Order: sequence, then structure tokens, then C-alpha cells
Amino acid sequence: MKKLIHRLILATIFTAHLTSAVDFLFNGFDDSAVSYYGNATLDSRILSLTGDAGFEIGRALYPSKIPTKDPNTSLVLPFSTSFIFAMAPFAGRLAGHGMVFLFVPYAGIDDGIESASSQNLGFLNFSNNGDPNNHVFGVEFDVFRNQEFDDINANHVGIDVNSLTSLNSSEAGYWSAGNSFEQLDLNNGRTYQVWIDYTDGVLSVTMAPVGVTRPRQPLLNVSIDLSQVLEDQMYVGFTASTGNMTQSHKILAWSYSNTNFSLSEGLITAGLPSFELPETPFYRTRGFIAGLTAGVLILGVVCCANVFLFVRKSRRERREREEMEDWEMEYWPHRLSYQEIDSATKGFADENVIGIGGNGKVYRGVLNGGLEVAVKRISHENAEGMRAFLAEISSLGRVKHRNLVGLRGWCKKEKGSLILVYDFMENGSLDQRVFECDVSKMLGFENRIRVLREVASGILYLHEGWESKVLHRDIKASNVLLDRDMNARLGDFGLARMHDHDKAAGTTQVVGTIGYLAPEVVKTGRASTQADVFGYGALILEVMCGRRPIEAGKPPLVDWVWEMFRRGELVNVVDARLRGEVEAEEAERVLQLGLVCAHPDSKARPTMRQVVKVFEGRNEVEGEGEDMSVYLLEKMRNGEVFPMHLGNGFGLHPTLDEIRQGMSSTMSLSWSDITVVEGR
Repeated sequence: MKKLIHRLILATIFTAHLTSAVDFLFNGFDDSAVSYYGNATLDSRILSLTGDAGFEIGRALYPSKIPTKDPNTSLVLPFSTSFIFAMAPFAGRLAGHGMVFLFVPYAGIDDGIESASSQNLGFLNFSNNGDPNNHVFGVEFDVFRNQEFDDINANHVGIDVNSLTSLNSSEAGYWSAGNSFEQLDLNNGRTYQVWIDYTDGVLSVTMAPVGVTRPRQPLLNVSIDLSQVLEDQMYVGFTASTGNMTQSHKILAWSYSNTNFSLSEGLITAGLPSFELPETPFYRTRGFIAGLTAGVLILGVVCCANVFLFVRKSRRERREREEMEDWEMEYWPHRLSYQEIDSATKGFADENVIGIGGNGKVYRGVLNGGLEVAVKRISHENAEGMRAFLAEISSLGRVKHRNLVGLRGWCKKEKGSLILVYDFMENGSLDQRVFECDVSKMLGFENRIRVLREVASGILYLHEGWESKVLHRDIKASNVLLDRDMNARLGDFGLARMHDHDKAAGTTQVVGTIGYLAPEVVKTGRASTQADVFGYGALILEVMCGRRPIEAGKPPLVDWVWEMFRRGELVNVVDARLRGEVEAEEAERVLQLGLVCAHPDSKARPTMRQVVKVFEGRNEVEGEGEDMSVYLLEKMRNGEVFPMHLGNGFGLHPTLDEIRQGMSSTMSLSWSDITVVEGR
């Protein structure tokens, strides 16, 4: 009887499966084969998801939804798909990011879901990452190690369910017939074939270079229940993106079937184009030499003169490269030509100036391709500017996080300017949205808290998320920039320092901005992550109060807020312009967090990881379940917060005069060792 029932169930599933059959095979594409969105294009029957532009998304989907579940049992139908792809780098550019084969419940690119996902493979963005209501499933081919999503390395294949944190992942490669693992470089321009099969609750992913017989052992073989992920019908296709790094993501052929697992054998793997960059420089190829010879014969003396100039220029460039300092060679991939930057800013025209800093002017520019950038120009003769320049390219030039300003490139003009090129932040700096601004441009209560949360995420990445620990040392509202979508990005790494996670910072130079300097930095000159936490605490208070840390005729902001907390009137410090929209409990929670971060005792401050936990809804500071207000009150009872002035003679916010007066008794440094910024 049981066998009969089992056979009836199988027969029912099989019958339903036949009515839901979907089979297609594309050896090359035309407009009817796929629907493409964003920056995806079709050229010579090859589908390109992205091109040579930063921060773009491209998506291509089968034109209609396909059934993914049995209508009678709601079980996920088995399927098999195979495709041939290439991630093609561009000469002289840093390659990235990756691509995803995906199932998605809607066509196109949803503005609410992917509008900010250009650095997240075009799959999800940070606001909805991990949401089970996404109903998206994908297999990612990623060429950047994003520690936010626990990526295993910068060349991996992963299985993603409603999240960019992969359920399972592996180094890209395949198992040869001899049972040895052969690693594959995903973004070298070579063409690879992928096979993805799902049956009986098991997903297998296999890949190999085009032309290699399908390996018997899959790269990934994972038990996974997709019944709660996939809807009854889904769109299927590909998505990819670029960020600061760019490359082309190309699909050359594709098959899909939920009835015939051998359909992929029909993909044509011979005679496909190659997208690998030539190893031989162009000027050494036979074509160039032949053209040069013909040109010399035709143009005579004119071409001889051009060749002479070309050789002299080449020798000069070669000599310059030989004379390059070590740091220039290390950061060579980010280098841009002066001519490109000069053209982008229209010769550094005055009408393109968007800001003036301590080390030089900042210009708005447009690079080739229409990409807007911010260009900081620093005098080569400015010693402090040179230190800031090196700090920027050595720290910001290599870190990547959605809440850090992206450094697109740099240029050092011989005996001239030092130039840094950043992503352009359309909405300016945070201080322009908090202080002395029109009500129409002012950030509201909820947006201020969101911005503070995003800045905390960026600082946590600097402290813990990268291979080295990065100390920013100048956290303040004017160094927080807002992009087109009003997302916060911490910038200006001119004072930043890097060191190993297991070592203390070696510098003993007081740097920073008055009003944000931690007391122990003034006393010892030694920076630390806790000094950054103090600066972040001051940032919280100034954003919530609408007051700068130091203002003429007023007590220092941190001192004033501590006093209002002691009097039980903390909510009254909130920016008066926000009173109508303030949630008192939330405001007090964030202000208390700011006070804990700006505590005069560095050991009493939380870590940035604890700060981020508070924004995630966990109110703990030191121990499990220890509420901030309880923590602060206990510190006050023990006399650890008041009186305001500490034993070193400085207040919570030392002024420039206090630093000068305290130098001889508290530090073994001279006044020339101090680099501080007065005012804003």
C-alpha cells in the first residue's frame, strides 16, 4: 500500500512537472532572448552586464517568469542551468567587483532594493541584506574580499540566500580527473563554464575553463531547502556591479531546464572570443612596429622627429619610474595622469572650487566617461600636506567600506602639486546639514541618528575590519560626507595612521581638532582607538545638540551635556529645531552613548563594536545587559565623572591655551610637535 501511494505521489509530481516545463538554450543572445536593465548591453550577441564606469549595476533576466514550484505540492522543482562567462578587466584599472546568477521575484532593478547596491554585486544593499522577505537566491562569483559579509577571500564562489553573507563558499576552481584541485582566477578575462543543479534538496555548483569536460566532483555540494526562499514563479538571470573598481562582466552562452539535465551539452564551447589582456605591451607588438616603419617611410622627416620625441619621452618616463620612491611603486595602480585630472577640473578653474582645507583647495571634476569626482590639490612644498597625502593613499587607498569615502586615484606632478581624487559626494558635509543651514536642508531627528549609526559602522571597520588597524584621528562633522542617497561616508584621512592589530601606535605627535581631542592624547601625544571613540562621542553630541564642541561665550559642549545629565535634563540639550519630532527615549539613549564615548577616562569608553551594538538595539556597554544610564549614574556616584577637571589640569575638552600651558608639565614634547586645528 505504501509503495502504491509513493508511486501516485511521484506520478502526480511528474505530471505537474511536465506542465511546468521550461527549457531554453542560447549560444549567443539577441533582444528576444533576455531583458536587460541598468547598464547591461548587447553587442555581437555577447551580453555585457557592466562596462568601464564606476558604481553601476547591470542585470539581464529571462523575459518571463518561470515556474519554480510544483503547484500541487509546493515543492521546489529540480532545475539545471549552465552558462559561459568572462570577467574582463580593463588595462591599467583595478578589477572588480563580481557577478551573481540569481532567482528574483521581480523584473528590472528595484529602486528600493538595489539602488545603493553598486558595490554589493548588484544583488542586495546593506539596508535589506539578510531580510527573509527578499525571496532572492543566487550563486555569486566574487573577486573582492568584503569582510562585512565574511568573504573567505578575493576569488571565491558562494551560495547566497536573501543575503550577501554566503551560506557556503569555496575558492574558485575545479577538481581535475586526477582528483587535484586546480585554482581559477575569476577576473583574468578567461572564459569559464558553470553548471548549477538542484534536485532532492541538494544544490551543486561546478565550474571549469571552457573546453574542459565537466568535472565529476562539484566545487560546492550543499543541502539546502529553497521552498521558503523561492516563490511559485521567479525571474532567473544574472546581475553584476562595479564600485571604485571596474571590469566588464560578460555572458556568452546560457542554458536552463527543469526537465532535461543534459541540455547544457548543447552549449558551444569552441571558437569563443578571448578577453584576456595581452601580456606584451602594445608598443612591442608586430603591428605597431610595422605601422611605425610604414609611417617613417611615408612621412619622412616629420615622423623621424616624432619618433625622436617619443623616444625621449619614453626615456624620461622610464627614468622617472626608476627614480620613484617606494611608496609610489606600492600604490601605482591608483595613479592617474595629470592631464586627465587637469582636463576633469577644466584646468583647476576657480568656478570648480567646492571647498578649501588646511592643505589646499578641493575641486569638482568630471573624468572621462562622465564620472563626477572631488579633486584635492596639495602643494608639494607643504611638508604637512605631504604627510597628509601619504596618509590618505596608504589608508583610504586600500580600505573599502560603504561608509568610507572612496579614493579613486592620485597624482604627483613633478616639482608641482600632490593630487588626490575621491568619489564626489553630492550632498556635501554633515556640518552643512546641521549647523547654520536652512530648515529645508537640515537633517531631521531620524536621519541624524541614521548618519551616526553609519559613521560608527565605518569607524568599526577601520578599527577591526581590515588587515591593519587604522586610526582616523580627526573624526568630526565636517569630515563626514553625504552621498547622493544621503548615506554617510567618513572622509579626510590626512591624519590617519595604520599599525598592526597586536601593536600600539608609535606616534607621539598631538594631532586633531580642538574640541574633539581626547584628554590622554593631549597628555601623551599617543593616539589609540579609544581616542577615536572620544572624537566620535563629541560628534554624537554636536549632531544631536546642533552645537559645535567649542563655541565662543559658551561652555564646552561635552562639559555642558554632562552637567545637564547630572541635573536630569538631558533631553533638553537636543537641537531646539528638532523638538517637534524628537523621541525622548531614543534621544536620551543616543546622548548617553555620546557621553560614554566622550568619557574622560579612556578605559571607561566602549569600543566601536559595542557602539554599533547599541545602534542595533542592544544597550549594553561593558557587561552583559548593563544599561548605559545605569552605567553612567554608577560612574557619577563613584566620583569618576565629576569634578569636570581631571588630574592633568585639563577639562573634558582641552582648549588650545590649556594645551600650551600644560605642555611643560605633562609632556616631553615641544610646541612644534603639535598639529591641531582651531575652529571648525
